[in-house]
Amino acid sequence: MDFTFTDDQLLFQESVRDFLVNEVTPERIRASWETDSGRDPALWRQLAELGLTGITVPEEYGGLGMTELDFVLLAQECGYVALPEPLVHTALVAVPMLKEIGGDLAAQWLPKIAAGEARVVVGVAQNLVVEDAHVADLLLLEQGGKLLAATADQVALHHNESIDPSRKLFGVDVQPGAITVASGVDAASLIAGALNRGALGCAAQALGLAQRMIDLSVQYTSERAQFGKPIGSFQAVKHHMANVAVRLEYAKAPTHRAAYALATGQDLAAHAVSHAKLVACEAANLAAKNSHQVHGAMGYTWEVDLHIFMKKAWSLANTWGDAGFHKSRVADRIFAPGAALGAGATFA
Repeated sequence: MDFTFTDDQLLFQESVRDFLVNEVTPERIRASWETDSGRDPALWRQLAELGLTGITVPEEYGGLGMTELDFVLLAQECGYVALPEPLVHTALVAVPMLKEIGGDLAAQWLPKIAAGEARVVVGVAQNLVVEDAHVADLLLLEQGGKLLAATADQVALHHNESIDPSRKLFGVDVQPGAITVASGVDAASLIAGALNRGALGCAAQALGLAQRMIDLSVQYTSERAQFGKPIGSFQAVKHHMANVAVRLEYAKAPTHRAAYALATGQDLAAHAVSHAKLVACEAANLAAKNSHQVHGAMGYTWEVDLHIFMKKAWSLANTWGDAGFHKSRVADRIFAPGAALGAGATFA
């Protein structure tokens, strides 16, 4: 079996990485914090021009028709730069939900998403608050066992502070005029799918964040000297970053496997997603801890870029299901009577 990504997927990832690293700089992120919305319309237009807003939109609606497996590598690159814009939310959560809903709602909104003319966000009970609700043209919201669709003028928003200045969180009160798009079993299925894809997005971004914190720490410890030598040459510092690198490498396969499970509709997708989010967020949290330590007192300062990525990692670890939620889902599967475990059941 060949478990590698295709040349086209890797080339697309490289192209997106080059664009994001050049355009989404820490300076641009800091500038967005000073704006009322915290978002950059010019950057969103750039993402749309590259086709990224429509990457998972079906071709008949003007998109590229790609899957979670195609997008997971790009989500990692979004994490690497701590992208504030809701690209991962839109492409990985909102678009697949609209495709599953279908009908007039999909026909109305999917072409707009592909063209970069509309932003759609999803709110589920697991998250309590909705990210980027203030810039959303359409909100798909879980309310009392139903899934509602509401436009911007059909909701009242209440801002909630986040540890990450780039995250804009809101409590949402639905006003008259919102429509019910699903209820009962259908709504539960749509919501479960959104939760899984949201968690996958967090896992993929966590991989990118961990790698960025490693890179920042390696650069800093190569330049910071003590006793006449770069501190990065000291064995204790090397071990700190090596421990993160090992944890990160072992988190990649479960994350990519979860993307494959979702893209192919496998029964164990929920378990695979929970496994991925747990190990990826653990890697990112360890990266934050160890990077902070090797930066020393500088790691506490607002001026050092490290905190941009640390805070993003901390916030992602507790959205779309916290560690307790995902450990419970993994436990339910592996401790179930007759659970198929071990190498022999890996590809069953």
